[in-house]
Amino acid sequence: MRMLLLVVLVLALSQTILSIQPATVDLYNGHGLKFTIPDDGYDFVAVHYSINQPIVGVGAGQWGYDVHTKEGSSFVHINDLPNLHVHKGDTVYYWLHGQKAGQPDELLGLSAVIGDMTTTTSRPTTTTVRPVVTSTTTAAPPSGGNNHNTGHSGGGGILTQTMIETHGGSSGGLSNGGSFGGSSGGVQQGYAQPGVSQQACTSYPCLMFEDNFDFLNFETWTHELTASGGGNWEFEYYTNNRSNSYTKDGKLFIKPTLTADHFGEHYLSSGVLDLWGSEPHSQCTSNQFFGCQRQGTPEHIINPIQSARLRSDKAFNFKYGKMEVRAKMPKGDWIWPAIWLLPHRNAYGEWPASGEIDIVESRGNTNYHDEKGNSQGVDSFGSTLHFGPAYGFDPFEKAHGEMTLSSGTLNDDFHTWTLEWDENHIKVSFDGTEVMNASPPPEGFWKLGELDKSHIDNPYRYANNKMAPFDQEFFIIMNVAVGGVGFFPDKNRNSPYPKPWTDKSEFTARDFWNHKSQWYPTWNPDQNDGEQAAMQVDYIRVWKMKP
Repeated sequence: MRMLLLVVLVLALSQTILSIQPATVDLYNGHGLKFTIPDDGYDFVAVHYSINQPIVGVGAGQWGYDVHTKEGSSFVHINDLPNLHVHKGDTVYYWLHGQKAGQPDELLGLSAVIGDMTTTTSRPTTTTVRPVVTSTTTAAPPSGGNNHNTGHSGGGGILTQTMIETHGGSSGGLSNGGSFGGSSGGVQQGYAQPGVSQQACTSYPCLMFEDNFDFLNFETWTHELTASGGGNWEFEYYTNNRSNSYTKDGKLFIKPTLTADHFGEHYLSSGVLDLWGSEPHSQCTSNQFFGCQRQGTPEHIINPIQSARLRSDKAFNFKYGKMEVRAKMPKGDWIWPAIWLLPHRNAYGEWPASGEIDIVESRGNTNYHDEKGNSQGVDSFGSTLHFGPAYGFDPFEKAHGEMTLSSGTLNDDFHTWTLEWDENHIKVSFDGTEVMNASPPPEGFWKLGELDKSHIDNPYRYANNKMAPFDQEFFIIMNVAVGGVGFFPDKNRNSPYPKPWTDKSEFTARDFWNHKSQWYPTWNPDQNDGEQAAMQVDYIRVWKMKP
């Protein structure tokens, strides 16, 4: 009984302490809106609103913003974008979110009628207090336009926002507007998470997923724990460590570091790397290629690099839609960043039969060229689809595109990659310029890849559409690898120092490590906490484009 009384008292105090007040809504500049929201000690507030369209629950609305700007003792949000036209008599439907000392507060079901200058606000009778962590993130619709936003800057389009809410755990990742467990088409949420706020899409494009990386959301992103090297005998092992993956200033950093910095250099040649783990969050994620345990020897050293690989498979999977990612690639010799997608289920068999979508892969080398003199380093990248019946039968060159910047590098600033994926094609664009567009004929990717000329069984022959294997749900992956076999061909040329290992060597990691004095200075580890070598991701957003 005492415990029950204590709980009731705590809830009552929460209602008292967390009580966000309605906004004053004013007509601004003849056509826009100004929201003034009492501060009351909040860390920040967020406002979601629509004009003459009621919002159900915590729906995204037509507009949504984090609000950090203050005037006196109030938060102030102004929207005077050219495409916002508010008139006398219009009703502004809105709801508010605030966070105070890490606790969220929401006030739903508000409305205000536009007068000549100032509106009055109708306040609901109750305040909703949710004992969960909630984040507000920023979304950009696919249409072009100017960027005006109090949060992150976007890569095109007018910025809006949607509240992302996960009850009983951390927030982020999942947004309203989908169906859990799959749907008949379009973007789909892969796994049902209890209490995730959902609302059916009523207009399109419909934002389905976004993360602005205001914090590292472990409900959305799972860290891989393995030394398997991605099938390429890469030199990193992936771990869950805030030295290698963290958020700062609204950006996700994935940064490679030296294993020797963590364990000492002697560990590489004599220690044991054991990633098996004992708890669900610490268990090895891939035993392939001796990925869960390695014994270091002088010839076969333990992976000399620590890094991170994050995936969304337990929280978000989608089929068809538009994905936008704004990121900066790392700079430093032999660094291999990637943002890509893999199938949620291997509907057509093991890799590459069920497909792979590489939005961007790059190399961190500053002076790196192929045998024809074409730059293949940090000023260039590739976008690729992998498919085919088996390893060795992957005609990726039929669905591949490359781009080299006319000036500067991918490390100088953030750029926006856009994936457009529907029942007819898959296209990747870079800052609005098309890089790769794979549109298979009616016979599908089997015909596009000229696999019909082989005598191998077609795993897609019973699919009822031409997009197989890209007619299934995929999940998002972000990682930074280093070195390995295949991605840095021996025939390519690096300056001023050549590649310190050969793909045919039995001691690739050892040879790479023994030339640390050549490649490690290019990472600039002593400047800016070594973040030149990190891939930085500003945001990821996914829209459903049509019903």
